[in-house]
Amino acid sequence: MSAMDPTEVFRQEASELFEVLEGALLDLGQRPDDRELVDSAFRALHTIKGSGAMFGFDKVASFTHEFETAFDRVRKGEIKPTQELISVALAAKDYIRALIEDPQSTDDIIGEAILDDLKRFVFPDQPAAPAAEIAEAPPLAPSESKQAGWHLYLEFESHILRNGSNPLDLLEDLCKLGPCFVVPVTDGIPLLDEMEPEDCYLKWDVKLHAACDKDAIDDVFMFVSDEMKLTLSPLEQVEAPAPMPLFNLLDEDPAPVAEMVAPIVEVAAAPVAVPPVVKAEPTPEAKFESKPEPKPEAKRDDRGIATVRVQAERLDELMDRVGELVIAQARLTQLASSGSDLSIKMIAEEIERLASSLRDTTMGARMVPIGSLFGRFRRLVHDLSRDLSKPVEFVTTGEDTELDKTMIECLADPLVHLIRNAIDHGIEDTATRSANGKTEQGRIELAAVHSGAQVLVTVKDNGGGLNTARIRAKAEEQGLIAAGAVLTDHEIHQFLFHPGFSTAQTISALSGRGVGMDVVKRTIENMRGTIDLSTRPGQGTTVTLRLPLTLAIIEGLLIRVGEGRYIIPLSAVEECVELTAEDERSRGRNFLNVRGNLVPFLRLREIMTASGAPDRHQKTIIISTGETRVGLVADQIIGNHQTVIKSLSKLHSDVTIFSGATILGDGTAALILDVAQLVALAQSKVEKQHISEAA
Repeated sequence: MSAMDPTEVFRQEASELFEVLEGALLDLGQRPDDRELVDSAFRALHTIKGSGAMFGFDKVASFTHEFETAFDRVRKGEIKPTQELISVALAAKDYIRALIEDPQSTDDIIGEAILDDLKRFVFPDQPAAPAAEIAEAPPLAPSESKQAGWHLYLEFESHILRNGSNPLDLLEDLCKLGPCFVVPVTDGIPLLDEMEPEDCYLKWDVKLHAACDKDAIDDVFMFVSDEMKLTLSPLEQVEAPAPMPLFNLLDEDPAPVAEMVAPIVEVAAAPVAVPPVVKAEPTPEAKFESKPEPKPEAKRDDRGIATVRVQAERLDELMDRVGELVIAQARLTQLASSGSDLSIKMIAEEIERLASSLRDTTMGARMVPIGSLFGRFRRLVHDLSRDLSKPVEFVTTGEDTELDKTMIECLADPLVHLIRNAIDHGIEDTATRSANGKTEQGRIELAAVHSGAQVLVTVKDNGGGLNTARIRAKAEEQGLIAAGAVLTDHEIHQFLFHPGFSTAQTISALSGRGVGMDVVKRTIENMRGTIDLSTRPGQGTTVTLRLPLTLAIIEGLLIRVGEGRYIIPLSAVEECVELTAEDERSRGRNFLNVRGNLVPFLRLREIMTASGAPDRHQKTIIISTGETRVGLVADQIIGNHQTVIKSLSKLHSDVTIFSGATILGDGTAALILDVAQLVALAQSKVEKQHISEAA
């Protein structure tokens, strides 16, 4: 496979930087005095500018430079980051993203308008200067500078050479700013037998006689800023000392010292003179460090954990191969169990162990923290809060909860619909909240937590809750239920997921057409998940999405119904009980008595139209989705099965009670039962029975 296009690598890295930038800007709206947030946003801008210029994105570099120049006033503490400034900065970020992802469709006029707005907030008392004037402003002459230069102390992390960076090249770039006097600091060099050939042990004491600002120095080290410590202080106006031999500085043999330092001296942009100081620490007040000094116990092992960027398609291919291996391993295990050769059985057990370990490792590689998804919605809440004039606090928890990357991709749209509905319909306007004794600011909570083999994702608001009476009236108006029908609140709330159903009084840009919640339900069910909805009038609504950890391989319970075999996802199974003789005799009843609780059940033989006589001792598998429990009556429970999920073809799109298929060890296929659809079918039968009994 050919190497990745460098511009594509830049786009991927820029995407990560945009997330950092957007997060910092949104946090600044809540904590405008947080200097770390300002520095984080500025570093992201600086890296985007430098990388864009390096990869040929000249418009990106130019626009980002203007953005950075204006935002520098925030960095220097000259102005406060107001909400209006944050909104314009977010628009500027969106424009830079468009310049990178689709440069042909971007409009320069829009970019100029954004910069004008940005400068209007940054320079409220001055007219916005043309971009060319800012970009092409001449550097200050030495006589105009506030200081004669800079005193730098450079200390790189030991692994910088392994990452392809060369400190000598960086020193050469530094010398292009002006006369530069460089002295290597050798006090950290270990004995020869303790040296690592690829580690960097030298540090450098540098005096730069140039009237440049600190940003110019930052530009030199911007790509290695996370791999070094830079101590920076102003250099007083003094006459440069006369040149002197380097070896006079140390009581060492001059030959090796000269060989060590010569390559550095050669890169100077002016005649090099060395001050008679090997290492001079600036005063604490004058220090500037590009990163906090790391604590000794938190120091990273250079030969420790590393990461590699892998294309998602390769992970998908690997998962497919692991799935085929699991199927082949099941076949081998079945053949070994039917024979008497002990060595074959031992090999089969070893391969089963290795296949299981490989499956877990591969699935772990596909797992992504759900925080990567949660971060996208902060901007959504920010914009909706502004557009609807509803102040909303957005809180996320459980960002470290991991989910299969495919699940993350599928989950984005449903969460967008749920959050939009929560702000548009759930959160009341400021006047209503004040009248009801609530805080003026609404609250949206987005949380994720592991629960067994599932992940629970909840969207909770502290709004007015669902209007059950209005939902029922709308359902009756659309003919979904008969007037006066007896329904629980839970059953009424389920109409919100019906296609075309909406209780909005007017159609707006956000809602009112009834095409949101049905999409949410369909998407979640396609992911083999379920939706729970609970509400408290006047207090708010909570929507809980119950999702499997992965869509690739699951643990299943293998059962037999007639001559057919089926898989039930093990995460949905609560317990297995035997169908009693009393339950067999009551053919008209659809309930089991499980320790005093009535549980509706379905006879799978009737649903599957199985031929032949049923087994004498039939088994009931109790499954659950949320608070709803249903029993499934089968002829036999065969046991646990590692299930590699295969999607059904489009020809079977109308078959609703199956979510997929798998290959068993003997080469035959088994269908995977859709738990949500079976629960809905059982509830429908119960409702029909209640109606017939009432009649």
